Amino acid sequence: MNSDTPKAVVLMSGGMDSCVTAAIARRTYQVAALHASYGQRTEKRELESFHKLADHFGAFSRLTVKLDYFAAIGGSSLTDKRLAIHDADLSNKDVPNTYVPFRNAHFLSIATSWAEVLGARKIFIGAVWEDSSGYPDCRPEYYEALNKLIALGTKPETDISVETPLIYQSKREIVKRGVELGAPLHLTWSCYRDSDLACGVCDSCALRLRAFQEAGVDDPIAYATKPEYARI
Repeated sequence: MNSDTPKAVVLMSGGMDSCVTAAIARRTYQVAALHASYGQRTEKRELESFHKLADHFGAFSRLTVKLDYFAAIGGSSLTDKRLAIHDADLSNKDVPNTYVPFRNAHFLSIATSWAEVLGARKIFIGAVWEDSSGYPDCRPEYYEALNKLIALGTKPETDISVETPLIYQSKREIVKRGVELGAPLHLTWSCYRDSDLACGVCDSCALRLRAFQEAGVDDPIAYATKPEYARI
């Protein structure tokens, strides 16, 4: 890519979905990599994955931010150690207690500010609605509304929109897409609980393991336990 290639800010948590999203963005855009730590239990491990992914995708710039106020706000088992991270129940349709209230709006506000300064035209986020935990800030309607807000809240000459290339895909489809793109899934981290070995039983681990099992692909990261989650 050269200096004429358009720029995009890519939100990278260090997880599988953001890795595949970055692989998609990298085909067309110069990547500026953005990571937010917000007091989550595995923030150091996720930050490590972020830097490895940013290196892999040749990010021309990277920004890491700390949003410690999420721990003070509480309300999520990811940021409040008094709340248990429950074992996965993939049949449950309720929003789990790992939901961090309105988190993505904070991430995307930072991304928009940075994109406007960089002259980036796109912001990529690996939001998934169809086959995830049902977090309300992953709904397609949310991003449609957010794009209207960005248009209203930036300079008249600014042209930035949020892209969600995975939002209607299942996790199984995301694994397959990642393999097709050669995305470095071995560098990613998804576990909500642990930073050495993925626990294999939290909601995020379960969704990831089921996706790999249904895709017929070996998950390249190590687990303390690997239950069978694939749907019949």
